[in-house]
Amino acid sequence: MEFLAKAAEWFIGLFQAGGENFMGLVTGILPTLIVLITFVNSIIKLIGEEKVQKVAQKATKNVFSRYVILPALSVFFLTNPMCYTFGKFVDEKYKPAFYDAAVSFVHPITGLFPHANASELFVYYGIAEGLKQQGLSLGPIAVRYFIVGLIVIFIRGICTEVITSKMMEKRAVFKEGV
Repeated sequence: MEFLAKAAEWFIGLFQAGGENFMGLVTGILPTLIVLITFVNSIIKLIGEEKVQKVAQKATKNVFSRYVILPALSVFFLTNPMCYTFGKFVDEKYKPAFYDAAVSFVHPITGLFPHANASELFVYYGIAEGLKQQGLSLGPIAVRYFIVGLIVIFIRGICTEVITSKMMEKRAVFKEGV
């Protein structure tokens, strides 16, 4: 009998822990995201969605701006996870690659701009602590992280674009054959 009681307590405890986590989100990041989404959408409405769309599409015509500038700006200004919403301005065929570039940049930016992804700071601070113990400066590693991050997101964006293109071609051939 005691085993069943402990199993029931564990089972309900699982859902209580989930509820506590959910409440942490409701009182933590969700209000910030809602306000940020409202702000960005307001700016877009004030400027005009067509104008913003045109500027964004012109910016994404160039592979460098599509996979370096746009993801870096979105992570810097909107932070993680809101930065992915910039993808709505990218042509459908480039969206997976834009997402890959943006998601790959949320860690490298934290050394110079911790606001961009505070949840990733533990990784950077872990490395930084080791450098501090060696008596080394943190500035150079933060700059190197940032630069290497820009290079990596550019490469990942291009690779993901190529893979996505090939998968879309195969899908089109498969649909024609069916």
